[in-house]
Amino acid sequence: MVAEGKRWRFAMVCSSNMNRSMEAHSQLGRAGLDVESYGTGTHVKLPGPSLHEPNVYDFGTPYGAIYEDLRRKDPDLYKRNGLLPMLKRNTSVKLAPQRWQDNAGDGIFDMIMTFEERVFDLVVEDMNNREPKLMKSVPIINMDVKDNHEEAGVGAKLAVELCQKVSNLQAYKFEYTKYLYLFFMRNNVLIYVFLFHVQLEAIDGDWEEIIDDLITGFEKQHKRRLAYSIAFY
Repeated sequence: MVAEGKRWRFAMVCSSNMNRSMEAHSQLGRAGLDVESYGTGTHVKLPGPSLHEPNVYDFGTPYGAIYEDLRRKDPDLYKRNGLLPMLKRNTSVKLAPQRWQDNAGDGIFDMIMTFEERVFDLVVEDMNNREPKLMKSVPIINMDVKDNHEEAGVGAKLAVELCQKVSNLQAYKFEYTKYLYLFFMRNNVLIYVFLFHVQLEAIDGDWEEIIDDLITGFEKQHKRRLAYSIAFY
């Protein structure tokens, strides 16, 4: 559980903000985590009647409108391939697909998770192109997940577990520093207050080492390769 006073914000990102990122958004939300989701594509693309005839929509088109459009075109096909149930799920999570590159106004995230190497590269590129103003670090973690409904469900469960582990690291840090603070205040010694601030900086400086250990343990446990990068707001 995330300690009081600090609730992590998570961003889940795939290509079209339809399947993998939305399944993760749904499951993280049910787990009580603060989460948003995005896509990195130029348009939202969904399978059509053939490989050469995808259904293409603009980001911002409501999931409900896409649902009605596909149901009008071929309800049997899109129910059979899982698009209609997926879109119905999406309408219960948020209004419409959002594009990562247009999200600067959505505030700061504490961790960004992607589900495809190409998407990871685009998010890293976008963050590197933004001018850092706060110098607040944010880990961007990629876990490759096949873009089908079954694998999206599996990937979302793993995303929940990973995000909870990261949240617990922050909770530990919060409780540890709160304990130090109470100790310092009770003893009312200025040198302890100075050391308190030094300790806080030391913990922040160890963040990359902590995330390395976390990812290594996660990879061994689940036999899944993760990649990560650190960006700055």
